[in-house]
Amino acid sequence: MFSFTNIRVGFYLAVRQVRRANLWTTGLIVFVMLLTFLNLVVVTGLLVGIVAGISNQFRVQETGDVVISALDTKDYIENSPQILAYLSSLPQPAVISSRYVTAGTAEANYFERSDPNEKANKTGASVVGIDPVAENNFSHLSRLVGEGSYLAAGDYDTVLLGPQMVDRYSFGEMPGLSPLKNVYPGTKIRITVNGSTREVVVKGILKVPANSPLAARVFMPATEVRQLLGRSDYAVNEIAILLKPGEDPATFRDFLKRSGLAVNAKVRTFEDSIPNGVAEVQNTFGMIGNAIGSLGLAVAAITIFIVIFINAITRRKFIGILKGIGISGEAIEISYIFQSLFYAAIGSSIGLLVLYGFLVPYVNAHPIVLPISNAIIVAPVLDTFVRIGLLVLTTVVAGYLPSRMIVRKNTLDSILGRN
Repeated sequence: MFSFTNIRVGFYLAVRQVRRANLWTTGLIVFVMLLTFLNLVVVTGLLVGIVAGISNQFRVQETGDVVISALDTKDYIENSPQILAYLSSLPQPAVISSRYVTAGTAEANYFERSDPNEKANKTGASVVGIDPVAENNFSHLSRLVGEGSYLAAGDYDTVLLGPQMVDRYSFGEMPGLSPLKNVYPGTKIRITVNGSTREVVVKGILKVPANSPLAARVFMPATEVRQLLGRSDYAVNEIAILLKPGEDPATFRDFLKRSGLAVNAKVRTFEDSIPNGVAEVQNTFGMIGNAIGSLGLAVAAITIFIVIFINAITRRKFIGILKGIGISGEAIEISYIFQSLFYAAIGSSIGLLVLYGFLVPYVNAHPIVLPISNAIIVAPVLDTFVRIGLLVLTTVVAGYLPSRMIVRKNTLDSILGRN
């Protein structure tokens, strides 16, 4: 056990050594610690952030904080008008978007098909009837239009297409999805729902990642979808709710259930509604990030070991003199532990400033656009400090071992430079 006197002497020796150390050497070691810290936190945070970006897409573009959907035994939400009126009277919701969601087909280039045996340019589609104003307030859908323009409140016989519906944006044919060819804003297509067919004009095409919930959808004004469905009771299939800042989704969900809404519909938070596979992928990416971070930790440990070992070797005679005048070997070992702590603490402190002062807010405001999602950096403060603890512990051990190897040598041999 190190005594208090040895700790004081060791601290004094460490401060003296750091002050007299070469500035470039100290800067290089601190830079290695900074890169190791960022490797531990940012790489893992970015990998997890890819999945978080996917999840956030579903929250912002589809479910909101709380989503109300039809019971498994029903095709629509019963008493929808009363539920919507009740939700509008509550103070917690910031934006409410109700939708008609149904399966249908979309067909293009039907004027050009002269042979009845020729395969039609047709594909299955999820047809969504929306209030253009309410949906834009909810998901900012107008900002996602890549070609053409967004639906207006008075539009009729017009649609927005997700990019997976169009061959030049799609990854190709998939089960149930054969992208439409030669479709541009202004092109006429046929939408069939529930046996009813309507010719419509493509007003716009969305530009979203392939795994976005909007990518394979056809958006139409709600009144037209209701007519195609033959529904006159205004019973919608889905109600998405964005809550005001500070409102807890789970608390609001439970409040709605206690209010009796669960009798006619499923009431879920965003976390309840995301598929189980998303959480599993997030955990997998986190494990990959930890494995990559562990390699960086090993590199930092080796770097510190080599630096301290070379430092102790070159100061071997000085260490022997210190021991000869009565300074204990433990105090000298502690001095190298303090040096290692200094490097790790400075590197980690700069890393924290870079991470939370620049990287996290910047990437959150400007997500990294990837083919599968708009990735962010997920760096919970508690997890970050756990990683800092691992970095400090590894650095201290890497600094202590070489110093102990040199200090334990015979004092006279160290002074005379003998092996």
